[in-house]
Amino acid sequence: MTAIAAGKVTRVGLQLLGRGATALPGLVTLAMDPDAIARLSATLGHGTVCVSGTNGKTTTTRMLSDIVRAAGWQPVHNRSGSNLDRGIAAALVADATWGGELRGDVGVFEIDEASVPRVLARLIPGVLVITNLFRDQLDRYFEIDALARRLGEAIGRLPDTTTLVLNADDPIVAFLATSHRGPLLTFGVDDRSVGGTVPQAISDATRCPRCKSPLRYSRVILAHVGDWRCEHCGLERPRPDVSAAAVQLGPNDSRLRLGGPVASAMDDVVVPLPGLYNAYNALAAIAAARALDIALSTAIRALAGFKPAFGRLEIVEAEGRRLRLLLVKNPAGFNAAIGALLETGRHPRILGALNDRDADSRDVSWIWDADFEALAPRVAHATVTGLRARDLALRFKYAGVPRERVAVVAGWVPAIRAAIDGTPVGEELVVLATYTAMLSLRDALARLGFVGQFWED
Repeated sequence: MTAIAAGKVTRVGLQLLGRGATALPGLVTLAMDPDAIARLSATLGHGTVCVSGTNGKTTTTRMLSDIVRAAGWQPVHNRSGSNLDRGIAAALVADATWGGELRGDVGVFEIDEASVPRVLARLIPGVLVITNLFRDQLDRYFEIDALARRLGEAIGRLPDTTTLVLNADDPIVAFLATSHRGPLLTFGVDDRSVGGTVPQAISDATRCPRCKSPLRYSRVILAHVGDWRCEHCGLERPRPDVSAAAVQLGPNDSRLRLGGPVASAMDDVVVPLPGLYNAYNALAAIAAARALDIALSTAIRALAGFKPAFGRLEIVEAEGRRLRLLLVKNPAGFNAAIGALLETGRHPRILGALNDRDADSRDVSWIWDADFEALAPRVAHATVTGLRARDLALRFKYAGVPRERVAVVAGWVPAIRAAIDGTPVGEELVVLATYTAMLSLRDALARLGFVGQFWED
C-alpha cells in the first residue's frame, strides 16, 4: 500500500511539472515493493496479455487495447510505450486507487523483447504474443540467436495456462512453440501474391532454428519472414490459425480477407493504416482477441476505428501540409516503412532524423543495411537532422539521392521549419526518425502548436 501511494505521489508531482510520468512512478514503486507488479496484476479479472517482439508491439498492443475496450472491458495499458518493468508498474500505479485497488479488469502490456525474462518473472500472463524477431540494436539485444534463446527459456517457465500467440511466418518466432507446453495460436499471411522468392539481404534466419540447415523459401515477405521449410529436418511454417487469405494495400489503409479457421462470411478487416506490416499487427491482435474469447465481429469493429501511436504512421496537420510520422530503428523496420510508402507510388519529401543515444542504438551502422536504394529514386527532397545527421546525409548520397536534394539542418525546430517550408501546401512530408529523435521532433511540433505531448494520447 505504501509503495503504491509513493508511486502515485511521484506521478502527481511529475504531472504538475508537465512530465509524462510514464516510468519513474513505477521505478519508485518497485524500489519499495519488488512484488508490486505481481500483486496488482493478480487482481485483474480477465488476466493479462503481454505483447513483445522487435517491431510492431506498440501498434499491436494499442489495437488489442481498443478491442478489449470494445468488448466492454477496461484495460490497464502502458499506452505511452514505456515497455520495461518500470513502465508496466507505472501503468498499474496510474490505474490504481490510493487504496491500491485497480479500476481496470485486464492488463494489456507491451514488453521490450530483451526485458521479457525479467517481466515474466514478475507476472504470469494469460496470453503472450510475439510479433517477430529481427536484428535490432546489437549493443542492447546481442545476436538474434541469443535473444531467441533467452525468450525460449522464459517461455519454458510459463505455466500451461498461458496461451502463446506466435507469428507463423517468422521461423525464429514459430520455433518458440517448442518451448511451451500450453495452448498455441499462430497468425500469418497466406496471400500468395504477397512477397518474392529470395530471402532479403537483411535476413536473420537463413538457417533452420532446429538443425541449422539452410531454409528454403517458397515466398519471402520481409527479411526472413515468409513461407519457409527446412528440407533436412522437416521443420516448416505452421498453418496459421488466424490468416490473411487476401491482402489489399491502399495509400491510407489495409484490407484483409481472413482465412483459416476464423474465415467467415463477415466483412473484410479494414485497418486505417497502410503497409503490410500493419496487416501483421492486426492479425496478431485478432489472434490475441481469439485467445481471450472475444468475438471476431468485436475485433473487426474496433480495428476499423483504430488510431496509431505517436510516430507509427501518425498524421499531423501543419500549415496546410500533412506530416506522416514513421519511427524507424532497424533495417527491417525501415524497409517495412518505406515499403508502405513505395507501394502507392509516392515521391515523398522527407524529414529524416538520426540519433545515437542508448534508446536508438549507439551503433548507427544499421542504416547501411536498410534499403535506401529502393527509396532514393523516389525522393523529391530530404531534410536531415539529429545527432548523426551527416551520417544520414552520407547514406542518402551513396543511395543515389542527388546532393542538391539533401539539406542538413541543425536543431529540431529549424529542421521542422525548413522541411515544412519546402513542402508545397496540400502535399505530404514524411518524417523518418529514430526513437529519441522522434521524441525531440514531436516535442518541437508540440512547441510549435501542431500536436500535444505523446503521453497525453
